[in-house]
Amino acid sequence: MHTLVAFLVSLSLTFGLIGPLSAAELVMVERHGCHWCERWNAEIAPAYPKTTEGARAPLRRVQINALPQDIAFHSRPIFTPTFVLVEDGQELGRIEGYAGDEFFWFLLTQLLDAHPDATKAP
Repeated sequence: MHTLVAFLVSLSLTFGLIGPLSAAELVMVERHGCHWCERWNAEIAPAYPKTTEGARAPLRRVQINALPQDIAFHSRPIFTPTFVLVEDGQELGRIEGYAGDEFFWFLLTQLLDAHPDATKAP
């Protein structure tokens, strides 16, 4: 049965019957020892993948001193944490810094809502 399900999903993806689960991702640019990154990790990280926002833009973590080559940033991130909304390797927008949970969720919702086609909930 498992093989049949895997085959049907593969077939559907091959012929475009179902699309990707999410077109965008939220890239968290962090630095080891960053106090604000640690605070975000304590206050937001456990809940993030369980939220609608987490479904709309799954989290990807990168280190500021080892930025990935597959993302075209508008400018090099300077502050940590910086949260960059990315679709197809292109930056759509960002949140620089972390000033607490309420402010983060507000800014994130604004960022996601500004790009509804890229951040549709699955």
